[in-house]
Amino acid sequence: MTAITYKANDISIQALLGCRVETLLISEVVGRAEFMQLEGEWNALVRRTRDEPFYRHEFIRVWVDNFAHGDKLRVLTGRDAGGKLVAALPLVESRTTMLGAPVRLLASPANDHTPRFDMLAEDGLEAGQAFYNYLAGDPSWDVLRLNNVPHAGHAWRLYDAAADAGNPVGLWESLQSPYIPLPQTVDELSGRLGSKFRANLRRRRRKLEGMGQVTVERVTGGPDMPFHLEEGLALEQSGWKGRDGTAIAQSSALWGYYSELARFAAYDGCLSLFLMRLDGVPVAFQYGLRYGSTYYLLKPAYSEAVRECSPGQLLMDSVVKLCIEGKLTEFDFLGPDMDWKRDWTDATRRHVWLYVFRDTAYGRFLHNYKFRWARGAATVARKWLKV
Repeated sequence: MTAITYKANDISIQALLGCRVETLLISEVVGRAEFMQLEGEWNALVRRTRDEPFYRHEFIRVWVDNFAHGDKLRVLTGRDAGGKLVAALPLVESRTTMLGAPVRLLASPANDHTPRFDMLAEDGLEAGQAFYNYLAGDPSWDVLRLNNVPHAGHAWRLYDAAADAGNPVGLWESLQSPYIPLPQTVDELSGRLGSKFRANLRRRRRKLEGMGQVTVERVTGGPDMPFHLEEGLALEQSGWKGRDGTAIAQSSALWGYYSELARFAAYDGCLSLFLMRLDGVPVAFQYGLRYGSTYYLLKPAYSEAVRECSPGQLLMDSVVKLCIEGKLTEFDFLGPDMDWKRDWTDATRRHVWLYVFRDTAYGRFLHNYKFRWARGAATVARKWLKV
């Protein structure tokens, strides 16, 4: 573990911090064993700042265990003068390529299965500046990449600090994630939905019910939870994802990630697996987390055998109503913007990938390569294809 103390008695830092004189101790925790020791105070910091499941210690640990084999875990922590953890930035170090060029990459522990990532901080401005100062003094990386940072995320403060210091920076728009601000009653929700969509739901429900008995089951834990999870993931594999080879059940890393996450979520009391059954056979599935006053939809699936009944949307209808009855305030679809999600809401959240390049000749080359030359070549190619 290495540590460095930044005191806000420098004029530039004082200006950024509103002339407050504070001390922030930055330490680097390397490896899983040291990271494990942070669990209690890490989750306490999450509860005080960004209280969402994706920032919790368990979520990050499960991701690292399943997706970061061979990569080095590096976690930056910030403590106040009394030793209290007030900021954290988990990173993974790897050697990879960017558009064919070799890169020493520092990246957030996140991928397509991480819907949201952010730097944890009680004071984002202070932490962003201190973490940037620490990384600026570390010559072991070429590119810092933070995936799926929300529009109001604290990680923007680190990005801004790097830009202000003259580092080449760039961003890539990744997700516009729909969400439903839940009303207090089901009738209020129905009033927001289009009349044609409501009529289609009623018609398709009658059609499905005409085929047999339709039931909805919610699983939150217990000894049968792994079996029900397997049922849902088998349903996902039975559709187009299975044909494309991208289903969770077809990847040991994905299977390990989602099954371990389900165990932790069940233990914490926030797991919600929903199965819609037709005569006992699953026809729709949701892997969700009920955390605080929000329901987060991680993975949906449905049976293509009854797709004319839109079983996925029928299960959505049931789950959203249960969320309202349970006094939740938001249904978060997570992931990309899609037409079936927009049937329910027009509200979305912007997410971006933030890039910081070292202020070196090679860092500037990589920045130009990715954000200028490559984009220019793509523009020329698109124009050529239209000719």
